[in-house]
Amino acid sequence: MSRTVKEIAKHIHGKVVGDGNVEIKSLSGIKEAQPGDITFVANSKYFPLVEKTKASAIICPEDFTAEGQTLIQTGNPSLSFAKVVPLFMEEPPPPAPGIHPTAIIGPGAVLGKDISVGPYTVIEREARIGDRTIIGSHCFIGYRVSVGQDSLFYPNVSVRERVTIGNRVIVHCGTVIGSDGFGFVNIDGRHEKIPQVGTVDVCDDVEIGANVTIDRARFDKTVIGAGTKIDNLVQIAHNVRIGEHCLIVAQVGISGSDIIEDRVILAGQAGLAGHLTVGEGAVVAAQAGVVSSIPPHTMVSGYPAKPHQTAKRINACVQRLPVYIKKISELQKQVDALQTQLNRLSQQFKNNERFQDDA
Repeated sequence: MSRTVKEIAKHIHGKVVGDGNVEIKSLSGIKEAQPGDITFVANSKYFPLVEKTKASAIICPEDFTAEGQTLIQTGNPSLSFAKVVPLFMEEPPPPAPGIHPTAIIGPGAVLGKDISVGPYTVIEREARIGDRTIIGSHCFIGYRVSVGQDSLFYPNVSVRERVTIGNRVIVHCGTVIGSDGFGFVNIDGRHEKIPQVGTVDVCDDVEIGANVTIDRARFDKTVIGAGTKIDNLVQIAHNVRIGEHCLIVAQVGISGSDIIEDRVILAGQAGLAGHLTVGEGAVVAAQAGVVSSIPPHTMVSGYPAKPHQTAKRINACVQRLPVYIKKISELQKQVDALQTQLNRLSQQFKNNERFQDDA
C-alpha cells in the first residue's frame, strides 16, 4: 500500500516541507533507504546523512531543514516514525482465541475471558490468568502463578511457582522468571544450596526482553517496578528491587539485594555488585562496574564506576599513555645526561681541591 507524504503528515500531525504529493511505498533506515522509502532523523549526529540518503521523504525535528529534500517536521521524529510503521508493515496474524487442544491446564487453574493459550503450553494447578491475556506456544506457567489482564507472553517463556505478574506485561521468548537465586554456603569445602523460598513480583506495564533471567528471592520477593523496560540477556539476581520506569539495557548484570530506584538507566553490559543502591534518576554508562552505591541524579562510568566527567578525564589520560611513556623516556635520558655531567663536574671539583692541597 502506498501513501502520499501529505497523508502520512496528517497521520502524525506533522508539517510538510517540499512536495506533499510524493508517493511512499515503504520505510527504511536513513542509510539503507531507497527511492519510494520514508525514513527519519532525530539525533543531530546523523544530520549529515540527510544529504546522502536516497529516501523520498524524511521525518525530522521541527527546526530542521534540508535543501532539495521532502521533509515532515514533527516534535518527536522517533515516535512519529513508530506511528508510521503500521501504515506499511503487515501485522502478524492474531493468535487463535481459546485454548489449543495440546495445552495442558492443571486442576484449579482459573482462566479469564477472551484469553489465548498456544500449543503445548502448560499451566499448572491453581494458576490464574487474567482476561485477554495471550500465552504463546511452549510456555510454562507454574503452580499458583498469577498473571494479570491484557498481558502477552511470547513462546518459550517459563514462569515458576507463586510468581505474580501484573497487567499489560510483555515477556519475550526464552525468558525465565522465578528461577532459584544463586545462594550457597561453604561447608567443609562443599557448596551447599541455600533454599530460595521467596518469589517475584512483576508490576504493571513492564516489558521484559528475550532470554532474561529474574531470580526469585531467598525470602520475600524480587520486584520489577511498574513501567520498567528490560532489554535482552539481562540477569536480575535474588531480592533485587527495581523501581518504576527504569531502563535496563542488554547484558546488564544486577547482583543480589540491590535497590534500583525509580527512573534509573543501566546501559549495556553494566555490572553491579551486591547490596548497593542506585539512586533515583541515576545513569550508569555502558560497561560500567558499579562497586558502591550511586547518589540520585548522577551519571557514572568506567571501572570501578565513578562520576562520568572524572572517568572521562581518566580515560583521556589512559589514551595518552604511549605519549606519556615516550616523554618520560626522553626526560629520563635528559636526567641521566645531566647526572653524568654533574658527576664529571663533581669529580673535576674534587681533583682541583686535591691539587690545591698538594700545592
